[in-house]
Amino acid sequence: MDATHRIACQENLFNPLTSMGMQVSGILVISHFFHLLLKGLGQPGPIAQIFAGLVLGPTGLSNIPLVNRFFYQSTGADFYEIFGLFCRIIFMFLIGLETDIPYVRRNNVVVVTAIAFGGAIIGMIFGLATSAFLHHELEVQGQKTMFVAIIVLLLAYTASPVVIRLAAELKFDTSDIGRLAIISSLIIEMTCLAIFNLVLAIHANKVYKYGIYCVLLDVVIIFINKYLADWFNKRDNNQKYLKNTELFVILSLVIGSAMYVEWASFNSIVSCFAIGLMFPKRGKAARTLIHKLNFSVHNFILPIYFGYIGFQFNGRFLNSWNNVLIVVIMVLLSIGCKISGTLIVCRYLKIPLNKGVLLGFIMNLKGHADLLFIGSSSKILMTWSPRSYNLLLISIVINTIISGPVVALLMRKQENLLGNIHTELEIHDPDKEELRMLACVYGPRPLSAILSLVSALSGSQKAPITPYLMQLIELLPKRRTNVSYHELEADELSDDEDYGGNDALEINEAVDNFTSETKILVRVTKAVSSIATLYEDVCNSAEDLRVSIILLPFHKHQRIDGKMDIGKEGIRTTNQKVLRHAPCSVGIIVSRGIDGVPGFLQLLGSDTVQHMATLFFGGPDDREAIAWSRRIAAHPRVNLTVIRFLPASSSSNVRNSQIDDSSDEDDGMFVKLSRLEKGNDVNEIDNAFLSEFYNRYVTSGQVGYVEKYVNNAAQTAAALKDIGDMYSLFIVGKGGRGNSPLTTGICDWEECPELGTIGDFLASSDFNINGSVLVVQQHRHAKKDALDD
Repeated sequence: MDATHRIACQENLFNPLTSMGMQVSGILVISHFFHLLLKGLGQPGPIAQIFAGLVLGPTGLSNIPLVNRFFYQSTGADFYEIFGLFCRIIFMFLIGLETDIPYVRRNNVVVVTAIAFGGAIIGMIFGLATSAFLHHELEVQGQKTMFVAIIVLLLAYTASPVVIRLAAELKFDTSDIGRLAIISSLIIEMTCLAIFNLVLAIHANKVYKYGIYCVLLDVVIIFINKYLADWFNKRDNNQKYLKNTELFVILSLVIGSAMYVEWASFNSIVSCFAIGLMFPKRGKAARTLIHKLNFSVHNFILPIYFGYIGFQFNGRFLNSWNNVLIVVIMVLLSIGCKISGTLIVCRYLKIPLNKGVLLGFIMNLKGHADLLFIGSSSKILMTWSPRSYNLLLISIVINTIISGPVVALLMRKQENLLGNIHTELEIHDPDKEELRMLACVYGPRPLSAILSLVSALSGSQKAPITPYLMQLIELLPKRRTNVSYHELEADELSDDEDYGGNDALEINEAVDNFTSETKILVRVTKAVSSIATLYEDVCNSAEDLRVSIILLPFHKHQRIDGKMDIGKEGIRTTNQKVLRHAPCSVGIIVSRGIDGVPGFLQLLGSDTVQHMATLFFGGPDDREAIAWSRRIAAHPRVNLTVIRFLPASSSSNVRNSQIDDSSDEDDGMFVKLSRLEKGNDVNEIDNAFLSEFYNRYVTSGQVGYVEKYVNNAAQTAAALKDIGDMYSLFIVGKGGRGNSPLTTGICDWEECPELGTIGDFLASSDFNINGSVLVVQQHRHAKKDALDD
C-alpha cells in the first residue's frame, strides 16, 4: 500500500485525479462506439473495450505529446493502482457471490479439474523449457527463479472475469460447456494467484507471520458476514432491499480485509473471491449486493478493467524483429499450450473435438491478474527493463484480442451445438440430469401454488434443480400529466425501482421464506413490457437460461364459493402466446381447493402426505405429463397415482389374459399392459413409453397405477367427477392426442382452449373439485407440429 502513502503526500491532487477521470471517461465513450461498430460483426463487449484502450493508449492517441503529458503524469500511476485495487475488490467479491456452489458440487470434480489443469500443466512444462531463452533475450539480470515462476504463471493462467463476461455477452454462460469453462477458469485462476501469493510470501519471509494472519482474518470476516446477513434479513420485513448503511457495513468489512491483505504484500483477489463465495446466498442481503453491484460492475468497472488492458499496450516496443519474435513466441506458446492440453483432456474424457477447441481458446483468455504478475515481480526484480515488461504485457493483450474473436466466431458456427437440448422432460433422466425451470408470476396471489410445485418438482432434492422466478410487470401507458401526484391511481404509483411496487416486496419475502425452508435457491428476475410483448420476454429468457419447462399461472382464480373468477385478460393472452412460441415444455397451474386454498400447498410447512394423480389418455402432451410426474413422485411427501383411461371394449382382453398372468403379480400386470396395447392398436410411442414407466416406477411401488375403462366422453366426465375429491393435484396433458372418442365433446364448448379438453373441463366453474390442475404441453418441434396437432 505504498501508493496510498505517496498519494496522501502529494501537494497537488487535482491534476492526477483529472487525468484519471478523463482517461476513464474516454475509455467508456470510445468503447461504446466500438461496441456499436463490432456488435454487428458478432464481437462481444470486452473486445470493443480492449480496442478502446488501444486507441487511447500509447499506441494510439497518446502518441500526441499533449495527450501523453496529460494522461501519463508522474503521479498518475499511483492513482491507477489504488483505483484498480478497489475495482478488483468489488468485482471479485461479486463473482464469488454469484458463483453457484451447488452446481459446482454437482459437476464431476475430475472433469472440471482436468479441464482446468490440462492446458495449465502443458503451459508450465513449456514455460520451464523456454524460460532460460526468454531470460536471456529479455536481458533480465538476477532472480532467475522468480522470473521462471512468472513465465510459468503467465502461460498457465486463465482470467475468469474475462471468461465470465465473454460467456455472458455471447449467451453461452448457461450452457454446459459455458459453465464448465467458467468453473475451470475460476479454479485455475485461484490456483495461480495462490501460488503467486506463496512465491511473494517466501521471497519476503512472511509465510508464517502475515500469511496466517490474512487467512484468520478472512475466516473471521466470513463468519461475521454470515451472522450479519441473517440479522439484516430478519430486520424490517417491509423493505425489499437493505438500507445503504447496512450495505456500507458489509462492503466495509470486505474492503477493509482486502486492504489488510494488500498491506501484508499479498494479493487480495483470492481473499475477496472466498468471502463472496461463502456469503449467504439467500435473503435481502445477497439480493441487495447483487442488485447494487451488478449495475456498477458491468457498466463501469468491467469496461474500465478491459479498457485498461488495452491501454497498457505500447506498440512502440515492437520496433525490431527480435522483439516481435519474443511476442510471437509467447503468444504461440500460450495458445498452443492451452489448446493442446485441453484437447488431450477432452480426448480422454470423450468430449467432441469442436468443443475441445472452443474450450481451449476460452481457457487462453488473459486479464488483469497477468499484469499483476509482471507488475508485482518488477518491483522485486528491479533489473527488469521497460522493454521486458512491455513485451510480456503486449503478449498478454494480443492473446486476449486473438482468443476473444475466435471464441465469438466458433460460437456462431456452433450455435446449434450449444443450444438448449433439454427442451422436454420426456427424454430426461430425472435421477441424473439437472432440471432448469422458469416460473412466472404477475403478483403474489399464485406464488404459493408455484413455489409448492417447484418444491414438488425438486423430488427428493438429490436430483439437481435450478429454478428461476420471473415477475411479469405490465408496462403501463404514459402517466397522466394534468393531475396532481395524490390524484394518481394506485397502479400508476411505483416504488424505488419504478416497477413492481409492493408485489415485488411480497414476492421476495415469499421466496426468502421458501429458500429458508426447503434450501432450494430460487433466482428472482423481472420483466417489464407491454402486455402484447410480455410473452417475448418469457420465451427469450427461457431460451437464454436454457430451461426445460416454463410454469405459468392461470388467468382465473378460485373464489371462496368454489367458482372461478376471471382476472386480467392480458394474462390469458400472454399464456396463449407463450404456448405457441415457447422453446421448451410449458405448464399452466390452476389453483383450486377447499375454500379456495389448494391442498397441495401443504407440501410447504407440513408433514402431511399429498395424493396426486396424473391422467393419461395418450399423445405427446400426456407423455410429458408423465415425465413431469416422475420427478414429483420422488418427493417424500407425495403419493402419486397414474390413471390411464382406456376404451371399455379393452376390458375383455384384460380378463382373457388374467389366466396366463397368475404366476407373478408384477410380471402379470406388465404382460396385461403389453397385450392390451397390442390389442387396441394404440400409438406405439405411447405404449413403449408407458411400458418403460410402468416397469421402472410402478413395479417398484414408487407410483400407483390404475386403469379406467370408459366408452365415451360422458363416462369420462363421470369418472373424473368420481375422483375429483380424492387428489390435491391433477396433472394432465394439454392435447395432441387427436380426436379421441374418450374426450371429444366432454364439454358443450371449450371456454379455455389453451388448457386442452380435459384441462378446461377440470378448471371450469361447473366442475367444482378440491384439487388443483397442472396442464402440461410438450415442446412443439417444427417437424412434430403436423402430427401432434
